[in-house]
Amino acid sequence: MRRTLLAGLIAIALIVGLWLIKNQFRGFSTKNPPTAIERIVARSVRDWAVPAESKSITNPVVQTEAVLAEAREHWADHCAGCHANNGSGDTEMGKNLYPPAPDMRQTATQNLTDGQLFYFIENGIRMTGMPAWGDGTAKSESASWKLVHFIRRLPKVTQDEVLQMQRMNPRTPAEFLEEQEIEKFLKGEDSHATQSHHAH
Repeated sequence: MRRTLLAGLIAIALIVGLWLIKNQFRGFSTKNPPTAIERIVARSVRDWAVPAESKSITNPVVQTEAVLAEAREHWADHCAGCHANNGSGDTEMGKNLYPPAPDMRQTATQNLTDGQLFYFIENGIRMTGMPAWGDGTAKSESASWKLVHFIRRLPKVTQDEVLQMQRMNPRTPAEFLEEQEIEKFLKGEDSHATQSHHAH
């Protein structure tokens, strides 16, 4: 048993050593996609990060249409910047994280337990772009459990829901101003300002 363990540790040390040597030449730029070894290690570390008792916790929040609507709004406001409204991760920020934001609709995420998803939302995932959103309050925990329900919904999210979330996504001041001007133009209130804005 000891020999097997020792051989395993030596093999891991050799793999890590070779990986470090390779990166001496290519550097540690996040522009390079993660290697297969990095993906395996990252997934293993992610799985180990969740306490055993947390993995088996079931969602205490009952799923209703109201709960899903609240979670959808929360997702659009807090999560879509990295994960996209549909959960694909296909956003400028999500694609440029290291590792990139995962496609939350796929098996790797959907096979996680409710407890694991909740733990990641509340506590974040180290060495990734996933922050800890929880603040230890019952309100925060309730919001995270509602998001777990919405994550389960992502593989079946409709185009109507995506369009609805687009209206809830955060806006920059410039985007907000442009939307106001377009709305005024459509109402015939301030066409000159809108035309001037689009002329630049």
